[in-house]
Amino acid sequence: MMTKTIESASSGYCSFCGETHSLEQGKAREYCLELMKTLEEKGRIDFHIPEQHMDPRLSLDYLLGEARGQMFGVLECLDMDGQPVILKAFSGQYNGVWSVEGWAPPLLDTGKFEFLVCDVDKQIKALGSRINGLSEGAERRELTRQRKKLSQNLMKEIHALYNVHNFRSEVRSLFEFFANGVPTGAGDCCAPKLLNAAVKQKLLPKSLAEFFWGRANRSGTRQQGRFCTPCSEKCQPILGFMLCGIKR
Repeated sequence: MMTKTIESASSGYCSFCGETHSLEQGKAREYCLELMKTLEEKGRIDFHIPEQHMDPRLSLDYLLGEARGQMFGVLECLDMDGQPVILKAFSGQYNGVWSVEGWAPPLLDTGKFEFLVCDVDKQIKALGSRINGLSEGAERRELTRQRKKLSQNLMKEIHALYNVHNFRSEVRSLFEFFANGVPTGAGDCCAPKLLNAAVKQKLLPKSLAEFFWGRANRSGTRQQGRFCTPCSEKCQPILGFMLCGIKR
């Protein structure tokens, strides 16, 4: 197992209050190390349920193949009585699965997501079949344009399903944070999932840490057990808002 000992923070500028907010790794780092040990021992992420009921899709083998690993995170919190509560999250979907018992849920309504994708995906595939049967020409170009437009509109509809909460009881749309268009995967990383879950459970965040687990990415910048800060492209634009209102 490889780990880095750099103390990092989850942070971001909140354009709504005009301040930069942050959370240090703190004790969350230790909880991450415990989670790494559990992942090594169990070999799956649905370790909250008996082995005979495990979902084969949730095996860690998934992260050792073409998926090339995934981010995991832990948020240390206190409940309203001052008792510690530890939340954990994985980035995005895990092998096509949005929600797994014991892990922070996504920021969107997965039922509405599945409905949207199922309907439009059929249309996109139908256009693809027609395009593949055509030679170069005006009709092929027009159908390709239609397929691209469908995909773009679908992404806009999906992004509209996300509700971003903060600790001032405010809720924003993803569109409010990205003037040049919402990047793919925005709102799906560990930190947003964890903070959103903490807001909904009325918890007080104390520290947050994230690490990479699985097969290293092609560039070698992410390796198993390495701690990472939230990405600047997708996370930092929304983290300042999400951290806003935390009482120290």
